[in-house]
Amino acid sequence: MRRLVLRVVLDTNVWLDWLVFDEPLLAPLKAAVLERCAEIFIDAACEAELERVLAYDLGRHSIDAAAQAGCLAECRRIARPLPEGKPAACASLPRCADPGDQIFLEAALAARADCLVTKDRALLALGRGRRSMPFRIVTPDAWGRGWNSVCTSVQTNSGPDPEFR
Repeated sequence: MRRLVLRVVLDTNVWLDWLVFDEPLLAPLKAAVLERCAEIFIDAACEAELERVLAYDLGRHSIDAAAQAGCLAECRRIARPLPEGKPAACASLPRCADPGDQIFLEAALAARADCLVTKDRALLALGRGRRSMPFRIVTPDAWGRGWNSVCTSVQTNSGPDPEFR
């Protein structure tokens, strides 16, 4: 049986949840990556955004320069880098209401991602309104529910959760 490996792109807030806040909703995604059932991809623009945001004042979760460098190193360990340059098909992507979020759509397209995991309302709205997009846009919670249904569907030969795929 061929192993199912999902291609995933995370937005900056999900990366923060993974690297800084240790968000429990990411447990299914972390497990899938650990089990090599999912691969996370990142491009230079998304990594630069993460580096910039890690330096923000995050209240009681603010981290010093050494911890920021550690978070970036962990990100680089987890994620596969995408080559420089935008795919020609980026012109066919919808425009996000927040222009700063366009980089995540472009990274997902370049990665040939199955999904972009985000909590951003503007990105999620695009995901709800566009069934013709080449990838799904889902919350961490929906990804977790969808991943569980994919695992179940592989074992029972039923289809995955339609919200996920």
